[in-house]
Amino acid sequence: MYQAIVFLPLLGFLIVGLFGTSLGAKASEYITSGLLVVSAVLSWVAFFTVAMGDVETFTVPVLRFIDSGTMQADWALRIDTLTVVMLVVVNTVSALVHIYSIGYMHHDPHRPRFFAYLSLFTFAMLMLVTSDNLVQMFFGWEGVGLASYLLIGFWYKKPSANAAAIKAFVVNRVGDFGFILGILGVYVLFGSVDFGTIFANAATYLPAGGHGAEAAAGEAAAHGETVLNFLGYHLDKAGALTAVCLLLFMGAMGKSAQVPLHTWLPDAMEGPTPVSALIHAATMVTAGVFMLARLSPIFELSHTALLVVTIIGAITAFFAATVGLVQNDIKRVIAYSTCSQLGYMFVALGMGFYSAAIFHLFTHAFFKALLFLGSGSVIHAVSDEQDMRRMGGLRRLIPKTYWMMVIGTIALTGVGIPATVIGTAGFFSKDAIIEGAFVGHNAFAGAAFVLLVVAAAFTSFYSWRLIFMTFHGTPRATADVMHHVHESPPVMLVPLYLLAVGALFAGFVFHDYFIGEHYEAFWKTALFTLPDNHILHDFHDVPMLVKLAPFLAMLGGFLVAYHFYIRSPETPRQVAQRHRLLYQFLLNKWYFDELYDFLFVRPAKRLGYFLWKRGDGWLIDGFGPDGVSARVMDLTNRVVKLQTGYLYHYAFAMLIGVAALVTWMMLGSSF
Repeated sequence: MYQAIVFLPLLGFLIVGLFGTSLGAKASEYITSGLLVVSAVLSWVAFFTVAMGDVETFTVPVLRFIDSGTMQADWALRIDTLTVVMLVVVNTVSALVHIYSIGYMHHDPHRPRFFAYLSLFTFAMLMLVTSDNLVQMFFGWEGVGLASYLLIGFWYKKPSANAAAIKAFVVNRVGDFGFILGILGVYVLFGSVDFGTIFANAATYLPAGGHGAEAAAGEAAAHGETVLNFLGYHLDKAGALTAVCLLLFMGAMGKSAQVPLHTWLPDAMEGPTPVSALIHAATMVTAGVFMLARLSPIFELSHTALLVVTIIGAITAFFAATVGLVQNDIKRVIAYSTCSQLGYMFVALGMGFYSAAIFHLFTHAFFKALLFLGSGSVIHAVSDEQDMRRMGGLRRLIPKTYWMMVIGTIALTGVGIPATVIGTAGFFSKDAIIEGAFVGHNAFAGAAFVLLVVAAAFTSFYSWRLIFMTFHGTPRATADVMHHVHESPPVMLVPLYLLAVGALFAGFVFHDYFIGEHYEAFWKTALFTLPDNHILHDFHDVPMLVKLAPFLAMLGGFLVAYHFYIRSPETPRQVAQRHRLLYQFLLNKWYFDELYDFLFVRPAKRLGYFLWKRGDGWLIDGFGPDGVSARVMDLTNRVVKLQTGYLYHYAFAMLIGVAALVTWMMLGSSF
């Protein structure tokens, strides 16, 4: 069953990728979508068998992969609760995106290629989440990067799509460089890249503050002896483990769009909307969250690394929420929302609250895919317009899409009643992270709590701003566009209905398993926490004011958005004019792109131009192939001038030759 879950998408990619032109668009759609539906159904079967049953961690061998000296990395599928949760998320969202794309991409002439890319992307992500070692994980990691490049740049005739694809690929390579170094560091420390071996030996790195004789032995071993030389530093076990964790986190920052490696994510909106849903909801951007959760047995041992994770996550959550306040492209608003929610997940990871991070990943997949596919339905209805300033008044024309977007919004903003079990999916997972930050024990916990609450208020504002600008008020589109507004076909609406069910009820149904009383039976050994990590217990006992904070933030953001865009539509323009510098600062995304352009892009282009013109053109070609060929041509041009065709010229040359020969014989013999 597990081999089928992983390899059915690959089979779909191979069939359609090789024979899609012969099969035709319809057959390509049905083959890839059908195989993904089967894989999704089997994933749910695996979820209830492993996570909800009594099945412990096990591996499914596939083939021998790398065997060189002491380095061994076989291709095997690691099956535990964390794996099956990710299988459900990836395959469910991917299957629904495939079905939705049948309607959304109906007029595109290159549908076989598109569906082949979608299946390749899904297979790469499945390889990542089922990996049994770091090398296999990196294989899936890079496969996801390649597939995302192909999908973001699918409309390759658009210069903006090509630029966005290249940007995503290059920025992710920066993070992946750290990931590679982290993998090598793990191999140096543990002598293996296999998860089972790494986790079994992690106890020797127990930090100060552990428990019992094992902790004392681990602490003694963790200091003094140099085990890793890195950038001129001689690191003992404790320092080496922290360095390795930070390098691995660098890879997660790139893939999961954390500040400062976040700039590729909004530009990825240049791809088709189903691609945006697939990348931003459940797959590529959550790879970093999954990686840190999978490696919890070593991250849990480095307080410094967890502190850095918390800081970066909190800053990202706040930063992306501020930028989302002023964006006008409907997809970019949701993209910055994704970036912000990923920040929440990393704060949870930094607090050692791994189960809450995965819980939010799980619920986020449903409501964020719903919002992206819902935005695609809006774009489909208004003749491919994406600027919310040119929409408005769509509520009565596309009511089904409207209500699906409202459900996604209330799930994202976390609508619910504090201290009860009444709420949408985001209410349970996001509030748990905020409450966990309040009781967290690392040095940045208090600041993270404040930033997350503020980000929650901003999230509510820009989410309802999207709803009000798009669906309420007077129509701002042209009469021709409004005349053609129509509801999406059933093949696009049915995936929205299914995602809406998850957005409404996934939190209520599963919160006791992920972060509640069934935690131990559900997670088993998939996640690791030290005995002194009591956050799972402590977050239940926070003061009522803390439980109310996310609710009040959500309510405040809603009321401000309602006032700005329903009661007083002129107010936003007045506020923007009154605070023009701040507005421009947020509209230009804190000028990260401009800063990177100044620091990296322009110098790289100038260096490339210099090496092209002076290095390659003048030096290498000038004194190499071009130079040699030019001298040969000069010489032959001079020799050719002797070939005049006149007999007396040749006779004169012969006489000169004879004279030179006689002279040499007369004078040369005397030496």
